[in-house]
Amino acid sequence: MIRIGFLAFGAMALGSAASAQTEAIDLARAEGMVGERFDGYMGFALEPSAVVRSQVATLNIRRRTLYSRFATSRGVSPQEVGITAGCQLLARIGVGQSYMLADGQWQRRGPAQPAPVPEYCR
Repeated sequence: MIRIGFLAFGAMALGSAASAQTEAIDLARAEGMVGERFDGYMGFALEPSAVVRSQVATLNIRRRTLYSRFATSRGVSPQEVGITAGCQLLARIGVGQSYMLADGQWQRRGPAQPAPVPEYCR
């Protein structure tokens, strides 16, 4: 995993991405319908409503734009930036929320489980 000066990126990208979230996304996240993926994007653990699907698509477009801009300025790939962002996003997964690691399987964080931070994030 390439560390790409994530402190500056984290504040910028995650702050901007978080501000794009809506009440519908927050509710879908709390219900385990949508969740964070290892690659820095949000995905669907369960079939969401058309409204939630559209709002998640908009959020992911904003994230992709941020990742691409940051990647260009740092001389790395947008995928590397997304995976680095994914490490930060996974560290914030709350109890009962869904997430996807690199194995492609959706899981939900249980009450006694630590945040799902992959080894490559440490």
